[in-house]
Amino acid sequence: MDRCVVLVDAGYLLGAAASLLAGEPSRSRITVDHAAVVAGLRRRAEDETGRPLLRIYWFDGAPDRVPQPEHRRLRVMPRVTVRLGALTRTDGRWAQKGVDAAMHAELSELARNRACSDVVLVTGDGDLLPGMMSAKEHGVAVHLWAVQAADGDYNQSEDLVAEADERRVLDREWITAAIRARDAAGFCPPPGPRPEIAAILAAPLPETTAPPPPPAPAPHHPAHPAKNGSAPAGPAGRAVPTPKDLADLGRAHAPQPPQQAAGATLRWSSDKSWTDRAADAADTSGLPTLAQLTTAEQRWADREADITAVSGDPYEVGQVFARRWIARVGDPALIQQLSSHYPRVPHRIDGELLRYAARFGLLAHKDDQIDEQDRYAIRAGFWREVDGKASADQAGEGR
Repeated sequence: MDRCVVLVDAGYLLGAAASLLAGEPSRSRITVDHAAVVAGLRRRAEDETGRPLLRIYWFDGAPDRVPQPEHRRLRVMPRVTVRLGALTRTDGRWAQKGVDAAMHAELSELARNRACSDVVLVTGDGDLLPGMMSAKEHGVAVHLWAVQAADGDYNQSEDLVAEADERRVLDREWITAAIRARDAAGFCPPPGPRPEIAAILAAPLPETTAPPPPPAPAPHHPAHPAKNGSAPAGPAGRAVPTPKDLADLGRAHAPQPPQQAAGATLRWSSDKSWTDRAADAADTSGLPTLAQLTTAEQRWADREADITAVSGDPYEVGQVFARRWIARVGDPALIQQLSSHYPRVPHRIDGELLRYAARFGLLAHKDDQIDEQDRYAIRAGFWREVDGKASADQAGEGR
């Protein structure tokens, strides 16, 4: 059949792209527009082979072979088939298992059944050499594509390079059309500074304006230990005030009810600091979660949009979540109430926001934790949408 097929080793393509753009092969260091990658592969394959595309096979690894959000987005794209191998962690590093074998089997099957006349391989692993030789014996032309190496040398098996019928390089210009390195200043711009927050940040910490209180008697319950076994550092050792410090400054001249202090319990907040559970519960009363605002029909539409329209960039994820919450809550008073909590996302909504973000693969390759910079970007996108809506509502009331 006079058609071409593209077989992509995603571990090679994205790892080599990360090495080229970010200086290390970690895929967490890059942001990928998968739709643009697929469109670029199809266009170039048809141009170079002179054949219409039959299909793009995307081979990747996933924990327990469970499709990740990026795989779910890819497999609903036209002419794309996703094949998953296992992703295992050995000596602190993630490794794909079964991807090469799956590529070999698919390549051999396509050639044996004469499903195509040209095969494009985007890979660098020499384990695919027998499959390449088998395809050639069945009369299939094999095109081997490499990602431009960061050091200017080959990043592919020499045997694979020698056996290919045609060789091409996906250079930096082609790569950057769909893939970019994550940059702290570029992909997660913070929301505009609020004057009242800037004033609080400029004020001295309570510990610098008043002498330290006398030591309190040891509490009945042991203090929360730090990870290394030592006591956690106090606010005096920080260069930037924590949300707890900001709250203390805001309440400096307000009388504190004795029953609140007596019944206070500690938990880890959505930002860095210990905070009172009782105060947090009072703050979030009356603010519904997105799940409470969402119907079954909307939930289905949300999942469809997440798969097909949301790229998974952390800043964008925060914006999408906030837009849905704002659109469904309806009451401008609740939006203003949420906006008043800036810069700290109320606990229940923040937990729901981070669980939503985890669906976009932000946990992948990170020991099931969202990176601190990604958390900042998610919340920054969230506040940008909330602030924009709250400001628009206030401007409308003023007219």
